Amino acid sequence: QVRLVESGGDSVQAGGSLRLSCVASGRSFITVNTMGWYRQAAGDQREFVASITYFGDINYGDSVKGRFTVSRDNRKNTAYLQMSSLKPEDTGVYFCKYSTRGMDFWGKGTLVTVSS
Repeated sequence: QVRLVESGGDSVQAGGSLRLSCVASGRSFITVNTMGWYRQAAGDQREFVASITYFGDINYGDSVKGRFTVSRDNRKNTAYLQMSSLKPEDTGVYFCKYSTRGMDFWGKGTLVTVSS
């Protein structure tokens, strides 16, 4: 029903910035939904990063507050994650999540590597 494709992951030095994108496609019509970002470091559990509803309500995980900004463009069916002041502990695979009507859909992820 929903396909999610993340992009923008890269290797950067500590203190740098990146912008991730998530494009949603395959829906026959627009529904109320929430798009979010999660990340997973090697050997760790998947961690909540940020989310944004169709109407623009936003939540952030404690570890990224003040550094990351989530946004979306509903006409383009795209969510963004602007990441600033990156730290080595931000390293991981970042996954896009789309939630609506009790269903969750996931992208395959994009890798972010932050070196000291």
